[in-house]
Amino acid sequence: MKTLIVGLNYAPEPSGNAPYTTKLAQGLAARGVTVNVLTGYPHYPQWKIADGYKGLSMEENLEAVPVKRLRSTVPRRPNGIGRFIMEVTFGARTVLERWHRPDVVLVVSPALFSAAFAILRARIFRVPVGIWVQDLYSKGMEETSAAPSPLASVMKRIESAILKAADGVSVIHERFRDHLVDELGVPADRVRVIRNWTHVRHHHSFDRSAARDRLGWAPTDFVALHAGNMGVKQGLENLVAAAGVAERGGSDVRFVLLGNGNQRRFLESEGYGVDRLQFLEPLPDRAYSEALRSADVLIVNERPGVREMSVPSKLTSYFVTGLPVVAATEAGSATSHELSAAGAGVRAEPGTPEDLVAAIELLREDPGSAREFGAAGQQYSEKVLSEKVAVDNYAAWLSDLASRKRSH
Repeated sequence: MKTLIVGLNYAPEPSGNAPYTTKLAQGLAARGVTVNVLTGYPHYPQWKIADGYKGLSMEENLEAVPVKRLRSTVPRRPNGIGRFIMEVTFGARTVLERWHRPDVVLVVSPALFSAAFAILRARIFRVPVGIWVQDLYSKGMEETSAAPSPLASVMKRIESAILKAADGVSVIHERFRDHLVDELGVPADRVRVIRNWTHVRHHHSFDRSAARDRLGWAPTDFVALHAGNMGVKQGLENLVAAAGVAERGGSDVRFVLLGNGNQRRFLESEGYGVDRLQFLEPLPDRAYSEALRSADVLIVNERPGVREMSVPSKLTSYFVTGLPVVAATEAGSATSHELSAAGAGVRAEPGTPEDLVAAIELLREDPGSAREFGAAGQQYSEKVLSEKVAVDNYAAWLSDLASRKRSH
């Protein structure tokens, strides 16, 4: 089977959907699938093209996978218009690129608009195509107030049309499937749920005390760590405010934000002078793993109103650590549902820093419950969020798509 993967994000980008697309391509290749990748220049989460990537296109071979990079615009500020232009320029270039006659095409969303170009070309040449949905665009517009409701309604119709044009749709959560079928009108028999997995590799040899010392954490610090993108939907000003609450209350809780994103400078300015707050630059894989496991509790934070647009990818990396999770998220949100399904932690009200501090303090005062939450998350990760099971499922799904013949 010859498979072409088309997605705007790929390694060496450390967060978002890039690690999943990369691991899937490598996993398929290891299973004997001939894989080619069309992707963009690495730019996320800094929203700046990484050093060393020049020209209009580049070719690489990463872990036995041929990767062709196509340069597109990258907005300095990733607002709606800037991201739309980036996706359209990337999508237009993928249409004009050589595809090497694949048996099946897998397009990754986000980016939805660039996926539309690839689906159009695949339909013209009667190549079966599947779309892998990591986020819901129309829900994102509704829940982040990025656009007035009429535009969100138009986006919903566009998203529906693009998804229904594919031969199959893979989603990362059952809540996504329900939304696609019930609200976007995608036929249920075309939608398959294949869960994401942890892409972090934990090494057994690990000195937790030494790692905490390197990171500047005192033995008395109860470290609440948020890892990943610092964007608008994360609403991390809540963590900055919570650090202030902890400091004024004389708490031992230390808030650590690890990563990068378009909101980082704003957050650093908001938290200037707060001793119970620390920012860390993105870390390479092993150091990242050690930072996660050196914390006492791991944090998911979503801005108020976010319910269905995404399931934070960081949860897969969090659960495998064996540490408890505190999620500042809406009751009934997809994130809250996932946390409850795993039994891995507690929920706090979003946008309420006092409630977030209280939830963390609850775990600090009850280490037995914290250990139980951590163990439950680890068990859930092993049973439900297995990379091997996920890649096997993708291989079977893509093989099924490849075997179909378009009737028109």
